[in-house]
Amino acid sequence: MVTKQFSGSPEDADLRRADSLAREIFSDVANKWALLIIEALGEGTLRFSELRGEVEGISHKMLTQNLRMLERYGLVERCVHPTVPPRVEYTLTEPGQGLRRTVHVMCDWTHEHIGHIEAARRAFDAS
Repeated sequence: MVTKQFSGSPEDADLRRADSLAREIFSDVANKWALLIIEALGEGTLRFSELRGEVEGISHKMLTQNLRMLERYGLVERCVHPTVPPRVEYTLTEPGQGLRRTVHVMCDWTHEHIGHIEAARRAFDAS
């Protein structure tokens, strides 16, 4: 996997640039599964199976991929307890909690405007 490295230049943080590190991070983190995982973990530490139950419709593979990506970015911490079988728990890190606040606002926005959006969709589809 080839990824961009942060050099401290303004270009690295410019979402408008196709080659910016910020865009790579934004693209990875701003997918529906990652956002739903972050929202679910906002309530506290969860085991894999608990998290899968909280994020309805996510496959085992997609949950695994997104958790690994979120862990790689330092947004989720994975804790393996030395039991038989091993107990693995996931929790948001401090930066993950910061992102969760933004995700929570997006969820609130969706609930607040869902009626308007659905009416607009019906009107658009009827035309």
